[in-house]
Parts: sequence; structure tokens; C-alpha cells
Amino acid sequence: MQSFFESHIWPLKNKLYRMAFLWVKDRDVAQDLLQNVYEKAWKLRVELQNMENPTGWMVKSLRNESLQHFRQSKRFENLDHLEAGYMPQDHENNHEDTIKRVFHFLESLPEKQQEIFQLREVEGLTYEEIAQYMDISVDQVKVNLFRARKSLRDQLRQKINER
Repeated sequence: MQSFFESHIWPLKNKLYRMAFLWVKDRDVAQDLLQNVYEKAWKLRVELQNMENPTGWMVKSLRNESLQHFRQSKRFENLDHLEAGYMPQDHENNHEDTIKRVFHFLESLPEKQQEIFQLREVEGLTYEEIAQYMDISVDQVKVNLFRARKSLRDQLRQKINER
């Protein structure tokens, strides 16, 4: 029989890693941050079992670890390596390029919209989980997600029309 930690916390590792990597853009740092969060979670495993939303706690802990990393390293990078106007001619890379462009366009969104988009579209959290994690109403989650999607859609259409 699996423990609560093995069945509910450990399976989050891949999602949390992707989230950390998206934030810090360094595989080794993302792994280190994730390891720190899992160490804390292991120490608090009894408390986690009694929490209403242990997934939200894990995401929030990872976010705090990432912010702490940026504070300590005084390194604030973004996706500068992606050129906004880059359009590949190779159709095999078209899907990958579209994904890169979406993440590039994400940076132009307000921080709250970026985070809600990431939590919903990339990590698949429910509206309720996002609302609880961000300490906002479900309606605010829906409005911010709608605005983020609309902005991204408009930016992608504009890029396509520029071709």
C-alpha cells in the first residue's frame, strides 16, 4: 500500500519540474529547486496529508524557491534568446516554433495572467485549484485566463498576417 506522499505528492514531480524549468530556464537549477521543495514536503508530509490542497502548497513552495533563487543570484532573465520575428520555413519545426512564440508572447502579459495561463494550460490545474493557490476568486481566474488566451490569440494572428 502506498503512502499519501507516494500517491499524491511524488506524482507531481514532472509537472513541478516543467514549471520550475519554465521559470528558471536551467535544467540543473530546476532540479535543485524541485529537490528543495520535495525535502520540505517530506518533512511536512503529515501536515500535507491534512491540507485541503497539497498540490497548491507544492506549487506555491516551488514558486517561493524560484523567487528565492532569483533573489540570491540577482539574475532576472527572460526569453531574450527567442527572436520575436523568427519564422521558420521548415514545417517540421513549425509546431515547436509556435510553442516558443506562445511562451515569448506570454512575457508580454501581466504577471497574474501569465501565472494563471501556466497553471491552467500547461499544468492542467482546475479553476478552483488555481483560485485557492493564488488566493483569488474562481471568477477572477476565468477572467484572467480569458484575457490571456485572447491576447495570445491576437498576437499569434498578427504574426501570421505579417508573413
